[in-house]
Amino acid sequence: MSYFLNTLLASAVLLASPAAAQHHDQYKPESDQQAHHQMHAAPMAALTAYRDALTQRDEGAMMALFADASLVVENGKVEGTFAEYMEHHLGPELDAIKTFEFFDTQTEIEMLGKHAALGRETYRYRIELTDGRVFDRKGVATSVLTHEPGGNWKIQRYHSSSRAL
Repeated sequence: MSYFLNTLLASAVLLASPAAAQHHDQYKPESDQQAHHQMHAAPMAALTAYRDALTQRDEGAMMALFADASLVVENGKVEGTFAEYMEHHLGPELDAIKTFEFFDTQTEIEMLGKHAALGRETYRYRIELTDGRVFDRKGVATSVLTHEPGGNWKIQRYHSSSRAL
């Protein structure tokens, strides 16, 4: 085979490789960009709704966002399902919180097909307790979300950790 044909064949193989086939938003037609945004928007909305429910200390809203068989890990401790976490850890803490605010929140969503997503969050938060103590912390969270048959996105796995500022 000639040098030209070998080069042409090698170029075709490289261009067909997954790395070369990655799409970047700036090169997608507008309708593809909109579809891409919509695909990421729903799982991102679920994570935003969880933060909102947490700051409002709305147990029912939080419970609705987690799958029944979820798993929560916080600061190196396996807490169990979200219901178990709410019962023995987060629930009692909510009663002692006067205010809870998030700042500098950044969320990234990586789609794992059409029905699963990986969420990565970074944030700062401030908690003021009813006894006057205040906690200013920097946190991160990683979530696995799945798209339920009814159309809702549910958090299956949630791992968070934080440290003092």
